[in-house]
Amino acid sequence: MSAGNLLTLGVIAVVLVYGVMLYNGLVTLKHGVAKAWANIDVLLKQRHDELPKLVEVCKQYKEFEQTTLQRVIEARSQVQQAREAHDVGALGEAEGALRMGLGRLFAVAEAYPELKANEHFMQLQQRITALENTIADRRELYNEAVNLNNVRVEQFPDAVIARLFRFDAHPLLEFSAAEKADVDMKQLFS
Repeated sequence: MSAGNLLTLGVIAVVLVYGVMLYNGLVTLKHGVAKAWANIDVLLKQRHDELPKLVEVCKQYKEFEQTTLQRVIEARSQVQQAREAHDVGALGEAEGALRMGLGRLFAVAEAYPELKANEHFMQLQQRITALENTIADRRELYNEAVNLNNVRVEQFPDAVIARLFRFDAHPLLEFSAAEKADVDMKQLFS
């Protein structure tokens, strides 16, 4: 075999190995996004299961503000629909509405000393607050995984492999404008 043929085979082998490495890197990133989403999904499901319990405890206090409870129930439903549809954009919006509703619910609960003293309510409030904090942490990890994936599928030469094997960019889980705005404490207590 001539030196030219060996050189050609060597170059082809290097290009193939490099292509396989790029492909494997993209697969790793794709699964990282899926894993990060699965972590959020589990937490959303747990919180989804806790919210009806909280609403029921609040309903025991007949004079408790029904509008606030209704907002939480509606927002919970929107989050569930977006979660099941894997619609990250709608989920971000629904999450904002749910967080605002929960904030208002916890603020209104301050006016009901019997409710605040209710052990079940306090446990649910602590559990939901802990889940909210964990979801926020997982959102950050999800968005980092998405960002790493999206950069790689757009960079050359990864973009060539990404297009060839249909590796797609994923949407970030963004917060609604209302959730990013400063909290109006006067509105919460009015």
